Amino acid sequence: MTPDSVRHERRAAHLALARMVLLVLVLGAMLPWIANAYWIKTLTSSLALAIAAAGVSLLYGQLGLVSLCQYALLGAGGWVALRVGHGLQWPFEACVIAGGLSAGVLGMLAGLPALRLKGLYLALVTLMLAGGFQVVVSATGFPDGGPGWLGRITGSERLVMPRPAIAQDEGAYLAYVAAWLAAMLAVIELHRRTRAGRSWALIRRGEAVAEGAGVNVLLYQTWAFGLAGVCAGVAGALLAGAVGQLDGRAFAASESVMLFALTLIGGAYHWAGALVAGLLLRAVPSLLVDLGVNGYLAMIFFGAALLHALITAPRGLVGQWMAAISRIRAKRTAS
Repeated sequence: MTPDSVRHERRAAHLALARMVLLVLVLGAMLPWIANAYWIKTLTSSLALAIAAAGVSLLYGQLGLVSLCQYALLGAGGWVALRVGHGLQWPFEACVIAGGLSAGVLGMLAGLPALRLKGLYLALVTLMLAGGFQVVVSATGFPDGGPGWLGRITGSERLVMPRPAIAQDEGAYLAYVAAWLAAMLAVIELHRRTRAGRSWALIRRGEAVAEGAGVNVLLYQTWAFGLAGVCAGVAGALLAGAVGQLDGRAFAASESVMLFALTLIGGAYHWAGALVAGLLLRAVPSLLVDLGVNGYLAMIFFGAALLHALITAPRGLVGQWMAAISRIRAKRTAS
């Protein structure tokens, strides 16, 4: 490439990143004005889960790895955030960072089988890890302000995790979660455009190819699992702040499978796919309930959408939309 073309490509990449961040922030600022209290809570959960879906997109879209323990890492991040929030009275932002970093470390450990296993075997191992977390958290529960290492209260009312001072009401907290979503999406996009992203692309083509190009496969695979774990942990901490508490029954292993499936439906190769996945996971069942329809019917819709994505739209809904936009632009240019 000539220096002019390189500068033009970098400028276009910077503009795309700025547009992404601005779009998410504007979305978070506008939604509280047009949604009622019920939908504000639903959309807050959707945006938080979109962060976890972004981690799934990173692993599958960049490396082709199937991890089915992301929802368990989300729960682990929420557990740590609640524990340090109640036990140490840390500021909310510090609780979110602590939840993200702890889930990142657990994500690296969960990713160790990826060094030996691929495809179905990796999916089964990570699903077993999610099942193990389900058993543990169902038995111990989430911290709720009590003493001891587990932080559980017995015989009295559970405490609620305090929110940040700038996001006390529901609308402000939705915008706050949107800011975290924009930040995490920006971190992932910056990784994709640096040496890490290029290394992940080579690893996806083949580990032998990557090693021949001088890529440390162990380092960059562990890096990807760690970053995906950070995304899940941040999402868990933000969910804990949205509700004030977390319930172990909500972190079944099947939720990790659903998160992965909806990420494929939304699109694992574009940042907007994570946003679509979060909306599908929470907004669609809530919409059905709001319309007086059984929310479990969403499972039928999701199954049909997954078949459609696997057979005719491997790049997901967002990939289809982007392709349609490209065709329209090409026709306008030709005319």
